[in-house]
Amino acid sequence: MSLYQNLLLLTAISAFLSIASACSDGQCKLLDECSSDGDCEAGLYCFACQQGFSGSRCVRSTVTNQFKLLNNSLPFNKYAFLTTHNAYAIDGYPLHTPVPRVTFTNQEDMITDQLNNGARALMLDTYDFDGDVWMCHSFGGQCHDITAFGPAIDYLKEIEAFLSANTEEIVTLILEDYVGPNGLTKVFTDAGLMKYWFPVSNMPKNGEDWPLVSDMVANNQRLLVFTSIQSKEASEGIAYQWNYMVENQYGDGGMQAGTCPNRAESSGLDDKTKSLVLVNYFHSTSSKEKTCEDNSGDLINMLRTCYAAAGNRWANFVAVDYYKRSEGGGSFQAVDTLNGKLLCGCDDIHACVAGSTSGACTP
Repeated sequence: MSLYQNLLLLTAISAFLSIASACSDGQCKLLDECSSDGDCEAGLYCFACQQGFSGSRCVRSTVTNQFKLLNNSLPFNKYAFLTTHNAYAIDGYPLHTPVPRVTFTNQEDMITDQLNNGARALMLDTYDFDGDVWMCHSFGGQCHDITAFGPAIDYLKEIEAFLSANTEEIVTLILEDYVGPNGLTKVFTDAGLMKYWFPVSNMPKNGEDWPLVSDMVANNQRLLVFTSIQSKEASEGIAYQWNYMVENQYGDGGMQAGTCPNRAESSGLDDKTKSLVLVNYFHSTSSKEKTCEDNSGDLINMLRTCYAAAGNRWANFVAVDYYKRSEGGGSFQAVDTLNGKLLCGCDDIHACVAGSTSGACTP
């Protein structure tokens, strides 16, 4: 056999071995190359992030359930939760107005998918529109046909179905609220959500711990709703967000490395009379291309910066756009890091010894 033939044979063997050794059929692990979601093992999906790697690789698609992995016996404020910013503003959401929608989106999955993948807090913009309560981006402070997504009740019914099917889970709704008196109360009632309502009377007023998650579950008080309108706490029993939570600046102003300023409506992040901490990390104008990089190492670095700004308190909520886009672990790893820090002082919840909050870590 000639040298040329030998080289051809070696090349063919090398190519065959390369193909044979490539993973597929649900066997591909984190950051392995892939050609479809079916190649990746459970909890991963096949994604291309040009800023992070070449081609397509398996990246995370779900959060670790801290309650199932460790416990649900601590106060609610001792856990962290993935939060989807503008959870309603979904790519391809069915049109409900007579004209095409002309506005930006912030997520790619329906509410049900967001919840099934581990999001436990949803940021929603609610407006009076077309004789009802709608989810909408505003233009000039108003909802319009071209910026409207859909009636709020459609989204809320998805949340009700999730809570009904997942009886040990808790969902938090953070509302940018432009709805008149009693409009929210009616739509929540019509959606069948009042039976899960966590009452304002049980919320800590001066930075104390929240009730135990296990008690919230046992009492079926598994829906927390916060409004941006102060008067509704007294008139409708909807918690005024800034009485219970501090929050950093949203948009580009909250993405400057090394700084974590509070948004204007919030008291300072180090105000410990508020026992919940929310960290935003998303651009003022959403960008799918930038998000896979944003939701990776830069996000975790910002969580560390905001920890110091919040008086050495780790965030309970981390809000992102396009929550599944990342260079690998993404927003899911960020939440695992927060829960590791909150529950046992480790850098990852998987390093916590099951059932322990002593600070011990496994190797």
